[in-house]
Amino acid sequence: MENERREYERARVSIEARWEGLSGQHKARVADLSRGGCFIDTLGKAEISEFIAFAIKQPDGKWLQLRGQVVSVDQQAGFSVAFTHLTEDEQSALAQFITI
Repeated sequence: MENERREYERARVSIEARWEGLSGQHKARVADLSRGGCFIDTLGKAEISEFIAFAIKQPDGKWLQLRGQVVSVDQQAGFSVAFTHLTEDEQSALAQFITI
């Protein structure tokens, strides 16, 4: 069995998202989510260690703005992001997604 490196439990989700990095602006979906990061399912390309800005659509239709660093890339599906510098409000908003 593969060693699990994630510190936080993941929730399988399908959340509309958008992100911006060195390759420009892209539409996406968040496929799994934890307090520490997420997987962004996208056709847009990102590089390992790249910092990106992204937003996920909340159930009320508002966008939750987040920041993160790309930690792994799947060229066919998207990439994993570790959240960086989240405020308490952002952490609380993320917790609501994880418990949905």
